[in-house]
Amino acid sequence: MRKINAITMALLGTCACSIAHAQSSVTLYGVLDSSVAYTSNVNAAGDSMVKVPTLTGSLPSRFGFKGVEDLGGGLQAIFALESGFGVDTGIAGQGGRLFGRQSYVGLKGRYGSVMLGRQMNMSFWATQKSDIMGPALFSISSLDLYLPNARSDNAIGYLGTFSDVTVGATYSLGRDASAAGGPAATGCAGEVAGNAKACRQITALLGYDTGRHGATASYDIMYGNAGAANGLTSSRNFDRRVIASAYVMVDQLKIGGGIIDRTIRAATGPVDSQLLYVGAAWPVAPALVLDGQIARLAVKDSPNDSTLATVRLTYHLSKRTAIYSAIGRMDNDGAAAVALDAGGTVGAGRTQNGVMAGMRHFF
Repeated sequence: MRKINAITMALLGTCACSIAHAQSSVTLYGVLDSSVAYTSNVNAAGDSMVKVPTLTGSLPSRFGFKGVEDLGGGLQAIFALESGFGVDTGIAGQGGRLFGRQSYVGLKGRYGSVMLGRQMNMSFWATQKSDIMGPALFSISSLDLYLPNARSDNAIGYLGTFSDVTVGATYSLGRDASAAGGPAATGCAGEVAGNAKACRQITALLGYDTGRHGATASYDIMYGNAGAANGLTSSRNFDRRVIASAYVMVDQLKIGGGIIDRTIRAATGPVDSQLLYVGAAWPVAPALVLDGQIARLAVKDSPNDSTLATVRLTYHLSKRTAIYSAIGRMDNDGAAAVALDAGGTVGAGRTQNGVMAGMRHFF
């Protein structure tokens, strides 16, 4: 009996030693961002509106947890749980999902990271350096609301950076399990027996970045299935985006731009479009940044095009806190009805002007 106890204690000691050497950490982080915005021509009658937007002012509000454990030999276990919400009412984002922005676990090593779960796909990363305005209320998010919401459910992801080159890909077995949560939700759960193509999504990325200039190309194709939104009601239907983007630093001036070529083959008919954007950011003072962007969404063989122009001024009160204001204009041609404020409304064919002011805080 004493021999067994001695052996047991030795084994427990070995386990305790191993656990003690495994370094791990969990970080709580978040963004609180809210604004007050005025927009004109929110309906066919030409009425205007003043509101506190739910989606964002300059960045979508969220809180999250991210963790890492050192497994030895340069290998780490990683995870992320991130929840979006609206500061205006405290409502949960992404259709009420607990962790609707990110929810994955994975491994990270010298050859990159592999993740399993709901995660940002390569279309999200493709515009991170070139899109000057980011996912702001007045931005290219209004012209394509998928861009700031480019996530995939049920996904296997890979992302690796080697010197100045980044490569990445995701493969989703069912790209969006929810039909709730606004225009970005598509209700295509996938994982259907006998139909391997239903609700699949594949994205890929190749990028080059020196810190002073860079270029990125990405590919994104999502398939449909019965009940899916946007006319993708069959696994033969698809929505495809090819993105090419670049940025350059000229002293302290940053210039970025890109093109997003989109092809939709849906039950509602084919649609081909191109979204072009260019912007610049200039630190006019140590704590003051002026940036702006021009973008145009052109629909092939259609007069229903939209053009966006926006300018923003941000004053940094500290490293974590900033106040900002912005003005914007959206010109809709033909029957186009793209709102200036992402997620808002506008009368068909109407020009919409807007102004906003807000505050954000990182924690």
